[in-house]
Amino acid sequence: MYKIVFAYHYGKLNFIHMNHSRYTLAINLLLKCLLFLLIAVYDASGQSSGKSFKVIAFYTALHDQAHISFVHEANRWFPAMAATHGFTYDSTNNWDNLNIDFLSQYQVVIFLDTRPDSAYQREAFKKYMEGGGAWMGFHFSAFALTPSDFPQNWDWYHNTFLGSGSYVSNTWRPTSAILRVEDNASPFLKNIPTTFKASPNEWYRWEHDLRSNKDIRILLYIDSSSFPLGTGPKQYEIWHSGYYPVVWTNKNYRMIYFNMGHNDIDYEHHSNKELSFTFGNKVQDQLVLNALLFLGNGPVTH
Repeated sequence: MYKIVFAYHYGKLNFIHMNHSRYTLAINLLLKCLLFLLIAVYDASGQSSGKSFKVIAFYTALHDQAHISFVHEANRWFPAMAATHGFTYDSTNNWDNLNIDFLSQYQVVIFLDTRPDSAYQREAFKKYMEGGGAWMGFHFSAFALTPSDFPQNWDWYHNTFLGSGSYVSNTWRPTSAILRVEDNASPFLKNIPTTFKASPNEWYRWEHDLRSNKDIRILLYIDSSSFPLGTGPKQYEIWHSGYYPVVWTNKNYRMIYFNMGHNDIDYEHHSNKELSFTFGNKVQDQLVLNALLFLGNGPVTH
C-alpha cells in the first residue's frame, strides 16, 4: 500500500509521497506529466482564443490581369497566414454579401481589387465601419476616375474615409520602390525598418495632398532614392520627384490602405505571364500581417 499527498505552495503543485513502495516514483512522475500536459493545453487554447478573429475579403478579379494575379496570390497567402496565426480567412466575389447581417460575422473586411458599386452595399459598409468594424484595402480598391468604369461617385469613401480623392496618374512599368517610414510610432509598423525595398508595383498619385488632412496618418511614402521611378515608355509615367504616400490610415476608423497590389504582367507578348508578385517580400509581408493582426485583435491606437 502507498499514499500520495498533494501540496500547493506558491503556485506550484508538489507531490509528497508517504509509505513508499516501488510504484510510488513511477506514479508520481506520471501525475506530474499529466499535470504539465493539462497546463500546456490550457496555455495553448488561451493563446489561440486571443488571436481568433474572422476576415472576409471581397474581390472582382475580372478586368486587369495584373489585378487578377494579385487577387489569386492574396487568396493563397492569407489562408496560409490564417493557419499559422489563428484567424479565419474567407473570400467572396459576391458583393451582395456586403450587407449588415453578413458583415456582422467578421471582424475585418478586405477589399482586394475593387469597391462596392450599389447604394445598398455602400451604405452597409459605411455602417460597418462607423460601428467599429475594421478594413484593409489594396491598390485598385481606392481607384476613382471620372469618366471611367470606376467614377468618383462616392464622396464618403474617397474623400472622407480614404482622403485621397480621385486617381490622377501612375508609374509604368511596375517597378520596386524604396519606401520610407513616415510615422514609426504607429503599431502597424512594429519591427518594420525605416526604409525597405517594396515588391514591384504600379504606384498611384492622388488628387488630394494627404499631408494636409488632419484625419489621415501617413505611414509610408516613396523615398527620394527611388527616383526616377518607372521605365516608361511614356515619359510622364516616369516620376522624377515628389511626395507620394503609399500606406496610410484614417484616425477616425479602424482601417489601413496599401497602394501595393499590382503584379507585373507580360502584356507585350500577349502571354499574360506573371513577372512579379506582391507577396514573398519579407518586410512587406510583415507589414501586412502586422496590420491584419492589430485590426483583428481589437481597437488600434492611432
